[in-house]
Amino acid sequence: MADTGMDALDARLLLLLADEPRLGVLECARRLGVARGTVQARLDRLAGSGVLRGFPPELDLASIGYALTAFAVLEIAQGRRKEVAAALEAIDEVCEVHATTGQGDLFVRMVARSNDDLQRVIDTVVDVPGVRRTSTSIALSTPVRPRIRPLLERIAQG
Repeated sequence: MADTGMDALDARLLLLLADEPRLGVLECARRLGVARGTVQARLDRLAGSGVLRGFPPELDLASIGYALTAFAVLEIAQGRRKEVAAALEAIDEVCEVHATTGQGDLFVRMVARSNDDLQRVIDTVVDVPGVRRTSTSIALSTPVRPRIRPLLERIAQG
């Protein structure tokens, strides 16, 4: 694609690593039918351009005791986004924060061990200086998991 410089080989490499993140460069090269140096150069370029951010393991949060996922829309005081985001980042149960348009200013995904624990997390979020109002919803299920595969497959097909 023109905007990222990503081509079908890049996409096939990323699909391979998405399926098997522990593969080494040599095995990736063998499976893709290219030289080891080609794979290494592609990985270096993708990492250098910010496309590839790392290889973290995918964890099931419920399996490690955080069975509850909730989403909060936060309205914050004008001009306090960076300060509020920094304070939210310090809360361990806050998994991600997005600045948004619409009703609220920040969209927050958080996890908790139980309803009582969620109340504690929400209270901690509400106590952040600059947070004016919150609206929280508990996720009942995740019918579509976070994914990138369809996008990579489209690029891989050219």
